[in-house]
Amino acid sequence: MSVAPEDREIIARLAKERDAVILAHYYCLPEIHDVADFVGDSLGLSQEAARSSAKVIVFCGVHFMAETASILCPEKTVLLANADAGCPMADMVAPEDLEKRKAESPGVPVLTYVNSSAKVKALSDICCTSANVTAVLRSLPSQKVLMTPDRNLALYAQSLVPEKEVLLWPGFCPTHHRLNLLEIQELKRSHPLAEVIAHPECQPKILNEAHFIGSTSGLIKRCAQSDKDEFIILTESGVIYPLSKAHPDKKFYQPKTAMICPNMKKNRVSDIILALKNLEPVIKVPEEIRLPALRAVERMLAIPRDQ
Repeated sequence: MSVAPEDREIIARLAKERDAVILAHYYCLPEIHDVADFVGDSLGLSQEAARSSAKVIVFCGVHFMAETASILCPEKTVLLANADAGCPMADMVAPEDLEKRKAESPGVPVLTYVNSSAKVKALSDICCTSANVTAVLRSLPSQKVLMTPDRNLALYAQSLVPEKEVLLWPGFCPTHHRLNLLEIQELKRSHPLAEVIAHPECQPKILNEAHFIGSTSGLIKRCAQSDKDEFIILTESGVIYPLSKAHPDKKFYQPKTAMICPNMKKNRVSDIILALKNLEPVIKVPEEIRLPALRAVERMLAIPRDQ
């Protein structure tokens, strides 16, 4: 759906008046891509929030992403375009459960996927994203590491860093986790020349079918660099829009199983306009949570991407 010219004008005017920057995740709707100042993955958005000089950050994504911006930029006003946009995976690790697990494994560092709440980050030693998970895991001096909340990402990291013992948390991304192996194998038979690229939030049996595994930005970069003309994309459907725009001569296929994150799709252009008009909903992490969470996030940002 295209953005109405009048809505573009309203957003441009309000953003200038508010000194605001609009950040959007790749999984948002095409209309959000078209009005955002920056579109990226979790790590890229965290970095962009940290270096932005804007006074107001409008986040088109899910709740934990806006929290991360608040953690990094306490002096800025952070707005979440749609307050109902949560993350089921982030909800799969409660702070009290993590505290209990830490007590059962004294001395074991906690590596937490950025797809988590600020309270969970505050209980963690370091964070990671799918773009730097193996580099972060290797950086930890301990041989044993507890990783939350994504079991699939942890298993993927463990396979690449076998010298570490990764203790798993039973969380997962419902969108990536629902992929059907037989469906993917049939898709490969239908498109034998296509390169299969997958996000590490997929289950191991799905990743075994892939030619390339990477973060959302890593997958997009791979499509640009590969000499292949056809790709089977095993991640959220939002990436198809920027891929198709950048490579109109290439073909991109997805499984019939809907690869849609319903929470990311809640963000609408009308939400951005209301957020800029009213300067709400504000996401503000309290200092007693922000400071320990900041240490974990800053340790993550100091480590280069894997891809």
